Amino acid sequence: MSAQPQLYSVFLTGRVQFHQFRTHTLVSEKISKAKKEENAQIPMSGELMRKVIHLLSLSIPIGYFYLGYSTTLWILIPLTLFALFMDYGRYYIKWIDKFVKWSFGSILREHERDSSRKLLSGGSYVLISACICILLFPKIVAITAFSILIISDTSSALIGRKFGKNYFLDKSLEGTTAFILSAWIVVLFTPKVNGIWQEYVIAFIAAAIGGIVEAMSVRLHVDDNFSIPLSVGISMWLGYFLLSVIDPGAFEPLYRLLVK
Repeated sequence: MSAQPQLYSVFLTGRVQFHQFRTHTLVSEKISKAKKEENAQIPMSGELMRKVIHLLSLSIPIGYFYLGYSTTLWILIPLTLFALFMDYGRYYIKWIDKFVKWSFGSILREHERDSSRKLLSGGSYVLISACICILLFPKIVAITAFSILIISDTSSALIGRKFGKNYFLDKSLEGTTAFILSAWIVVLFTPKVNGIWQEYVIAFIAAAIGGIVEAMSVRLHVDDNFSIPLSVGISMWLGYFLLSVIDPGAFEPLYRLLVK
């Protein structure tokens, strides 16, 4: 009689372990398939060219810093509308489709070329997210969040594709590490309200959150050009706000300067 509980316990343990192994295997297979599909879409040369164009988007936060709110939006909104017209127009107008394929065909991913799905390209998402960040967030937050998108997404993609071997969520651990480390470097050079150490802590935490969100891009079904700056921006703004709530006497003036 005493052997029966032991056998039942062994059976349950084995069943749980098998279930955990099977779940881990299915998740790994799904992530591996997604990663292989992503990496198989364009060659490394195309990926490098894609990231060079991506880096040119640094002109947006730099321009915003020097030109200000109104001027930047007067330039950015028409560019975004034009990009959307070209991006959607290629699915319906032949000459636009030919022009886009001739100009950017080698760097478009498979899902961006799929006419049946009619999805936006990453470039359109970059411009849309830039407009939203500038409209939604305080200037310092928008500049930091968008700079992290440009630098850290590039670092994550290149390092993850070249050296990624260990899975972390939907991406590689190596790529996510590269994202967070490069984002922390960006934080050191982006503008601050007063430059106190608490601002750096807020930005470092927001950068790490952005790295985690980027690593979850497959399961979130959201383009990371959109999700990264929004997650970083919301985290930073919330961090400043919480400081002003925790110690209004010390940090409420800081928050007022941030949203001024």
